[in-house]
Amino acid sequence: MNATLATLVVAVASAAATVAADAAPTSPTGTLGSAIVVQDQASLRAAPRDGAQQQTVFWQGEVLEVRGERLDYLQVWDHKRERGGFIRASEVRRVALTETEAPALLAVVRFVQDTPGAEALGIGLTAAYLQAAPAQTLAGVEGALAFDALGTFADRLARRASAAVPGKASGAMLSAHLDVASGYGVRFATYEVEGRMQVCYEGEAFRRLLAMPAADAGQRARAALALTRPECLNPDLPAHERAKVTAWQADVLERVDVTGLPGYLRNRVQMRRASVWGATAFQQARKNGADPAVAAAAARALTEFSGVNKAELTDEDQSAYNDAAMRVGAVRWALVPAALPATAATSNRPVVLTQPGAAGETCVLLVDAQHGAQVPLLRRCTYGVVWTASASTNREGTAVALAVQPMEGWRELWVLRKSEGGWVADVLPPAAATPETGVAEWAGWVPGGQQMLVAREARGQGRYRKSFEVVRLDGLTTERVTGDIAALPVFQRWQDPAWRRQTLSLR
Repeated sequence: MNATLATLVVAVASAAATVAADAAPTSPTGTLGSAIVVQDQASLRAAPRDGAQQQTVFWQGEVLEVRGERLDYLQVWDHKRERGGFIRASEVRRVALTETEAPALLAVVRFVQDTPGAEALGIGLTAAYLQAAPAQTLAGVEGALAFDALGTFADRLARRASAAVPGKASGAMLSAHLDVASGYGVRFATYEVEGRMQVCYEGEAFRRLLAMPAADAGQRARAALALTRPECLNPDLPAHERAKVTAWQADVLERVDVTGLPGYLRNRVQMRRASVWGATAFQQARKNGADPAVAAAAARALTEFSGVNKAELTDEDQSAYNDAAMRVGAVRWALVPAALPATAATSNRPVVLTQPGAAGETCVLLVDAQHGAQVPLLRRCTYGVVWTASASTNREGTAVALAVQPMEGWRELWVLRKSEGGWVADVLPPAAATPETGVAEWAGWVPGGQQMLVAREARGQGRYRKSFEVVRLDGLTTERVTGDIAALPVFQRWQDPAWRRQTLSLR
């Protein structure tokens, strides 16, 4: 076994390696190999009897050293707890960790791979296979299968742990399974998101899988999707570090050739690419302003999203499809050139300009022929990205709609309107909830200067909602709302043709 593979096996299968070393016949009596626990809450007893004192409880996936047999029990030693005792033979699977047993272990791993709830057992079996298989085998197709399985087990375990209800019995079991996985060198990251814990697999097995020439397109796709889960991006990362992670995610997704993938898997890769490139466009716009790279990233996001085949979407992918649409829709104005600032000086109607404010700020100025940048009608600053190309003034010249994006995948609608006391700025968010993913966009003006049309969709607190609304300018109160645009004649009559042509809300 070469040094790289040896190091990997030790890291991933440390417990199995320890048992293998201890199982070597260095003592006068020798040992009888190893055993992997296959049932949760398997009892270690002081004697080979059901009524004997219980020493401890084992969970699936834990590895033990076999030192003898008594009746229908095995005499074992637990190196983790440094405790010995007896366990029923039916509650464990005996393994020899030899090259001849490697194919059988891999077969069991592949059988268990798609079994929900068997993640800890699968990790233990995979660790045993990695210890038993020779280096040349691990470098080939069989090794790719093993790393694919290991990553799948760990990622699915993390998902289950994130969805667990605190205080339930299942929570204690998942905690034990995570502990078993950690004992094999599988690492997890934990983040607090809206008062709950998000558990994420660190992804070492998937990274190694992507570097293996023997990995097929399906394995690469699953690895890339697991490594780029948006919910597993550390929410506390500073902006420059977040941009580095996004660039790395884009590179990982580029390694996947979607040509020969099944339709549903190709959709998942393209939706993830669309989301990542949408985030890239936002980050570049925030850093560099009107840069050609911003439009290029937004165009790539739109191209990937347009390539999704809706007929191949599974039920579980509908949520990801909607999220990708919002993330791409949030940056779609990057594809529209902004009006030249020079037109503001001669305009009799309000025009939006921007200028730098404090460090990291962009200030929005509303000007006309009588009120220049020095004495604007209105000035308001933001740390978000101001999409100046989105600015639209109503026929009466009393209101201006402007798209402002304060964070990735979340774009708000600013309404700059004329009131009795002068011009004021109101903000219409995608939803009245903690910002997650969402877009609020202007869809048209209703003649009379009192109303406008708005399309909103958002995901917040686990719920998704899309609506088409008639909003009153004074106070931004919603007068009419529907989820089906055909049910709102006012919306159909006065919607802006350019909005209808460009929006993703009507997908």
